[in-house]
Amino acid sequence: MSRDTASRYRLLLEINNAIVKHTDRKTLFQALATEIRKIVPYDRISINIYDPHTKSLSYFSIAEGVSAQGLEDENRPLAKGAIAQEVIRSRRPLIIPDLNQRSYWASVRSLLQAGLTASMAFPLITRGRVLGTIHLSFIEKPADFAELGGFLAELADVVAVAVENMLAHTRLQELNKNLAQQKHYLLEETEDSYGPDSFFYASPKMAEVMRQAALMAASDASVLITGETGTGKEVVARHLHRESPRREALFVKVNCPALSAGLFESELFGHTKGAFTGAERQRVGRFEMAQGGSLLLDEIGELPLHLQAKLLHVLQDKRFERVGDSRTIEVNFRVIAATNRDLEDAVLQKQFRSDLFYRLNTVSLRLPPLRERREDIPLLIRRLTELQAGRTHREPPFYSPQAVEQLQQHSWPGNVRELKNLVKRLLILRPGKTISGAEIQKFLEPGQSLASVPPMTLAEVERQHIERVLAQTGGVLSGENGAAALLGVPRTTLQYRIKKHGINLTEIKRPTAAEPLN
Repeated sequence: MSRDTASRYRLLLEINNAIVKHTDRKTLFQALATEIRKIVPYDRISINIYDPHTKSLSYFSIAEGVSAQGLEDENRPLAKGAIAQEVIRSRRPLIIPDLNQRSYWASVRSLLQAGLTASMAFPLITRGRVLGTIHLSFIEKPADFAELGGFLAELADVVAVAVENMLAHTRLQELNKNLAQQKHYLLEETEDSYGPDSFFYASPKMAEVMRQAALMAASDASVLITGETGTGKEVVARHLHRESPRREALFVKVNCPALSAGLFESELFGHTKGAFTGAERQRVGRFEMAQGGSLLLDEIGELPLHLQAKLLHVLQDKRFERVGDSRTIEVNFRVIAATNRDLEDAVLQKQFRSDLFYRLNTVSLRLPPLRERREDIPLLIRRLTELQAGRTHREPPFYSPQAVEQLQQHSWPGNVRELKNLVKRLLILRPGKTISGAEIQKFLEPGQSLASVPPMTLAEVERQHIERVLAQTGGVLSGENGAAALLGVPRTTLQYRIKKHGINLTEIKRPTAAEPLN
């Protein structure tokens, strides 16, 4: 049949309509196959998608027409598709008027066994990249075979655009689905204690911390949150995100101690399907999930040095590549880091990169341990008990004044986390009961509520001891009865230690009878 200019324009119009109308691969491919057959009487048509990273081919959709044994696998190595391999390598069409001339290729033998005698394949090229190939095969070679080749070479450019748009649409759907699932998961895993109505304090120290946090929330600067284990660093990080202009996007947490060298890139950058053994589907990394939101690098001080360099590179450039993908992804997120380590000391000990420390420490926030804000303990007990009782549908216990006093005198090495665990335990063991001072003391004895609490670090012990001696001297450093003399160190050394631990001398007071020094 004559393939005049009007027929070609008509076919291009129908293909463009197919691009607009169809939103999945199968229906788009069938529409393309139907429209092309109106002009080209093929017996088999297929579109291959090429993955340059895995050197493999996959069908855009199931091939239409004659079935060819050995060519029906959805995913196959590029080497198994000799025709496609040649077209992708040369980036030029391959016209084969007699398949017997290429019978030494296994894929051609499959076509011959299916009764096909002629074939032609064209590269699908968009923006200089070979996206894949389109193949048309015939049981009987058409009389105008050469003319068909020229026409289909032009048509391949239009098909390439249609295929690329559909693949982009599919990727976007998968990404949105993944992000929706991840967001649902992240929101579900968030405990009620992270909500704005369950963050509470009464002490001046915590009021000052939250005043600083309010100023930081409005900024986009990196924040380093420091404090002992259990002081609520993650809670404050979530508070910063919730009060920031990024609140509508995700808050994504990265648990740095859990990042091994093998998991680091896949976990943070994500990976493409087939990037490595076991990568059965594309995965969105934590950095990409945090797009437009906030990224918490929890316990950043535990990240090995060789991984710190990789992390710094991304934080500086705000761009990366997924594992198995050469395309660069640009990200925009706010960095919040948290640690219970002294990172300045870690830098001096060559255990933490100084350039990463300065990148993270634009502004810092130190959370005081519970023993420094004992005024918060009665409020925390009451509110935590109310929350846990409502969550578990149990009658809350009543704490006697003596019990509350005992709790205020406790050193709380596990901080708020330890207090929360104690509240949960008493809710289970003493629902609706009045808890006396003597009884609460039993729960605070070693081997009871503190059994699962990790021991204090040397820095924590040093800080606590200095505070007790300062309290004994009323904040006096020099002199025969000053803190430096009692500790047996020069005044300058003591001043350095006070600054290092963030001890506020104006808040130091002599202990009362209820606060013994030993």
